[in-house]
Amino acid sequence: MSKLTSQELEKTLWSAADILRGELNAAVYKDYIFGLLFLKRMNDQFTWEWKQKRNEFLSAGMDEEEVDMVLEDPSIYETTFYVPGSARWDHLKKLTLNIGPQLDKAFKAIEDEPVNSELIGVLTTANYNDKERVPDVKLSQLLLLFDKHDLSNENLANPDVLGDAYQYLIKKFADDGGTKGGEFYTPREVVKVLTRILKPQEGDRIYDPTVGSGGMLIESLQYVKENGGNVRNLSLFGQEINLSTWAICKMNMLFHNAKGAEILKGDTIRNPRHTEGGALKTFDKILANPPFSLKNWGYEEAQNDPYSRFTYGAPPKSYGDLAFVSHMVASLNHKGKMGTVVPHGVLFRGGAEKKIRSGFLKDDFVEAVIGLPANVFYGTSIPAALLILNKNKPAERKGKVLFIDASQGFVKDGNKNKLRDEDIEKIVNAFDTFEDVEKYAAVVDLAMIHQNEDNLNISRYVDTTEEEEEVDIAAVIDEIREIKKKHDAMERKLNGYLKELGFGEI
Repeated sequence: MSKLTSQELEKTLWSAADILRGELNAAVYKDYIFGLLFLKRMNDQFTWEWKQKRNEFLSAGMDEEEVDMVLEDPSIYETTFYVPGSARWDHLKKLTLNIGPQLDKAFKAIEDEPVNSELIGVLTTANYNDKERVPDVKLSQLLLLFDKHDLSNENLANPDVLGDAYQYLIKKFADDGGTKGGEFYTPREVVKVLTRILKPQEGDRIYDPTVGSGGMLIESLQYVKENGGNVRNLSLFGQEINLSTWAICKMNMLFHNAKGAEILKGDTIRNPRHTEGGALKTFDKILANPPFSLKNWGYEEAQNDPYSRFTYGAPPKSYGDLAFVSHMVASLNHKGKMGTVVPHGVLFRGGAEKKIRSGFLKDDFVEAVIGLPANVFYGTSIPAALLILNKNKPAERKGKVLFIDASQGFVKDGNKNKLRDEDIEKIVNAFDTFEDVEKYAAVVDLAMIHQNEDNLNISRYVDTTEEEEEVDIAAVIDEIREIKKKHDAMERKLNGYLKELGFGEI
C-alpha cells in the first residue's frame, strides 16, 4: 500500500476546512481542525506501538489477558503519548450524537494522564461542545474525513509529511484569516531571510519571545538539519500571550519532532517566563516578529522592570516596538545575535525611541537594517524592516552598519506581495558579503550615522534614485527652431488658401 504524502494530507486538511467554512471564520475553526488532526495522529501512533508491544509480549510467552493488562500501563510507550480508552479513535469515530461533549472529555482524559504532562492545556483550548458553531453533523463529517488516513510514522512517505502539512494549514488559515492571520503567522519567506542571516547551528539556544505558531523556531530547526547539524542538540524556547495560538505552537513543535521545545504562555513584557535564578535566560539566537506599534504594551511596568531590560530607556507609551527589541537585547548572551521585524518608524522617530537607538549604536550592536517590500505581512500593507543586532560583531564589521533596500524585490501573489527565492538569496548574499551594492546596499560608518542624529532610515544611506538623462540644450534649441520653421511655412500656406477664398490672413 502506498504511503501518505504531504499533498494527499494537505488536500484532506483543506477539505476539513471546507466543512466548517461558512459556519465559522478561520480564526475560530482552525482550533477545531488542529485539535482533531493532533488527536488522530496521537491515536494512530499509539495504535501502532500498542500492536508492536502486544506482539512482543505474546512472543515472549505472556498470555493474552496478562498482555492486555500490561498494555494499559502508560509508562511503557516510547514513540507517542498514552491515549486512554475514552479517547481512542475507534470509539470516537462511531459517535453520531453529542459528539462535542465526548471529544471534550477525550481531550481532557489525554491531558489528565501524568505521562502526558507536556500536553496540559494544549488540547482543551477549543470547546467542541458548542452546537451553534459545530453541530454533530459537522463533527461527524470531520471524524469520517480524518479516518481516511493512517497518520502513524510507518504510513508516512517521509518524516516531514505531518510537519509540512501542518505548516501548510497554518498558512492557509492566515490567508483566510485576513488581518487576524498576522497574529499567528509570519510569511515563510521572511522567516527564511532571518534564519539564513542568523545561521543557527547545532548546540544553539534559540528563542522567539512572540512565538505565534512557531514558524521561526521550526525554520531554525530545518536550517540546522539541512546543514548537517544534529537537531537533538538544539534547544528551542518561545513565549506566546494568546492561548489558542500557544496551543497551535505546541502542536506544531510536536508535529516537527521538537518534543523538548519549551513554549510558555504569558505576556513577554509584563511577565517574561523564560527566567532562571530571578534573571532572564539568555540565548545564542533570537528571531521574532512582534506586534507592530502595540499601544498597551506595559509602559507602567517598564518603569520598575525587575529584569533591567530598559537600560537604554523605556519606549513611548504609544509605541511598544522597541520594548520587544529591548527585551531581546537583554535576552542575548555575550555572543548572541538577533533578527526582528520592525515598522520603519522605529528607525527614525525621535524622543525616547531615538535614545534607545543611540544606545544600541553606542554599544555597536546594530549590524544591519534591511527594508522589505510593502504588503508582505498579514494584517498590514505597510512596508517593514528587519533589524539585525549582534553582541559579537566580527572585527571587520565593528563600527559599521549595513543598510539594504530590498523593497523592490518581490512578485505579486494574490492580494499580497511575496519574496521570491532570488530575492531571498540577494538579501542574504548582501548581508554575508557586507559590501556596497549600487542602489541596493551600503556599508556606513557609525560616525556618519551619528552625524545624522542616529537616524537609521534606509533611504538616507542607500540611494535608489535613477539618474536623469542629461539634456542637450543646443539640440533642444535646434529642434525648437526647426518646429518654428515648419509652423511658419504652414501658416504661410494657410494664409494663401484664405486669400484665394476671399478671407483675411490669420
